[in-house]
Amino acid sequence: MIDRRHLIATLAALPLATRAQGQPPRILVGFPAGGSVDTTARRFAEFCRGKLAETVLVEQKVGAGGRIAIAGLKDAAADGQTLLISPSSMFTIYPHAYRKLAYNPAADVIPVAPLALSTCGFGVGPMVPATVKTLAQFADWARANPDKAAYASPAAGAMPHFLGNQFEHAAGLKLTHAPYRGAAPGMQDLMGGQIASGCFSIGDFLPHLASGRVRLLGVTDKARSRFAPDVPTFEEQGFKGIVGVESYGLFVPARTPQAVVDRLAELARAAVREAAVIEALGKLGFEPLGLAPADYARRLAAERDYWGPVVKASGFSSED
Repeated sequence: MIDRRHLIATLAALPLATRAQGQPPRILVGFPAGGSVDTTARRFAEFCRGKLAETVLVEQKVGAGGRIAIAGLKDAAADGQTLLISPSSMFTIYPHAYRKLAYNPAADVIPVAPLALSTCGFGVGPMVPATVKTLAQFADWARANPDKAAYASPAAGAMPHFLGNQFEHAAGLKLTHAPYRGAAPGMQDLMGGQIASGCFSIGDFLPHLASGRVRLLGVTDKARSRFAPDVPTFEEQGFKGIVGVESYGLFVPARTPQAVVDRLAELARAAVREAAVIEALGKLGFEPLGLAPADYARRLAAERDYWGPVVKASGFSSED
């Protein structure tokens, strides 16, 4: 006779679409189509087709800086049919930034695995003269042009928001923060000269550097990025302590069976070892990263502890 616990684990590990009566699994994305989060989700969905299910959908739930998608995940059935791919900011920084967060990052979701790491970059567009080539030169320009001294980010409360704020204070500037609904519209305004500067994932800058429409002045890792080796870090340019690397991870609702979590984690680790996925991530400026669920949960907890004092020092807090 088959042990009941063994039977439950076996059923949980079956292809998810089979257990959901033909309904395909869906990956929720909280940011607009065309951005790095959406592109990562679509590449992972493509990898999962035929392994997780015959069809894997990507569903946009855009708004509130990614929080609408997380709320959708929280309310979904814990059967592994609804997944989320999200930057880590929503789970490590938002808890410190939003007083009425509609989810508990430590209780309402399960971190399955990271897919990639991304450093952030600070860049300028055509509003800023071509003679500005360093962070210090931008700071001088911003002081001389206070009415134009502003920077874009993909969302209020996201990592680029606070990296820009750290730079503002370190340089003794007053920069107006302009949060967008994702990186894509922010980059459009940056390239179009509607805003002077922006802090985004480095991958959001890469497609536009050759044209000269944007200029990347600094990156926020401890070492230079292999994707932009000529661009110095903030620390190299004298702005110490401005370091931020974002993980893009896979999440499921709390109470999802462990066998399902393990199966999805196995798929995530396999994906980031596949040459085609590594190449696709590289085009986004992403470094692939594979971790077990428990290790990823510990990484996110450590990041939550790190960003708490940074958010407090910024003075940012939102009731929304």
